Amino acid sequence: MSLSKRILKSDTVRNIACWLTAKYIRFVVATSTWETIRGEIPEAYWKEGKPFILAFWHGRILMTPRCWTGGKTINMLISQHRDGQLIARTVTHFGVTTIAGSTSKGGAIALRAMLKILKSNGYVGITPDGPRGPRMRASEGVASVARISGAPVIPVGVGVSNRKVLSSWDRFIIAKPFSKAAIVWGKPIEVSRNASDKEMEAARLQIEQSLIDVSVEADQYCGQEIIEPAPPITPDGESP
Repeated sequence: MSLSKRILKSDTVRNIACWLTAKYIRFVVATSTWETIRGEIPEAYWKEGKPFILAFWHGRILMTPRCWTGGKTINMLISQHRDGQLIARTVTHFGVTTIAGSTSKGGAIALRAMLKILKSNGYVGITPDGPRGPRMRASEGVASVARISGAPVIPVGVGVSNRKVLSSWDRFIIAKPFSKAAIVWGKPIEVSRNASDKEMEAARLQIEQSLIDVSVEADQYCGQEIIEPAPPITPDGESP
């Protein structure tokens, strides 16, 4: 094992890295000019104490804590993979509670935790293309949580004018200070508890397209190039 990998496995080093990342996010937030589009959508749910499922793409997770201004606790589903745990430690600096698991690995335990939270009128955050893609293509997991819980899915996209886009599978966005930034909310998407397989696929596609739309709107507002999704998921659940 290389020296760099041994260092990254150190809890102390990872805690420091997450603390520094949180400080960096706060600096970006403080030095940027923010515009919220259709913010009345989540505001209505926060005000009435109604639960919903927050959906956002994995590549935009860095600045997502900025969109959560309702004074409520958000419980974010985070992969048990090492990278996921680094994200989990970082977002806890913003009062975000994490749920370990994904819609595949560790799914049953994570699902029970999410349903318990939503039943108690809480809020759950999910990256429908996480933890490993394909990029900007929604898995069926988020639609399933919506169907079982009865809580709607509300998509959000965050864009910044000054950024670096990594060459990772999710085209991870690192926001830079002194940006023009936008938080774009989409309309709530509800999934019937009695939805058929065909209706579930339609709901998955609706969630996916809505997330693409709010992300494109955020990027256009900030004058940035559009990040294209990976090829669509085929009926057998694979990307061609």
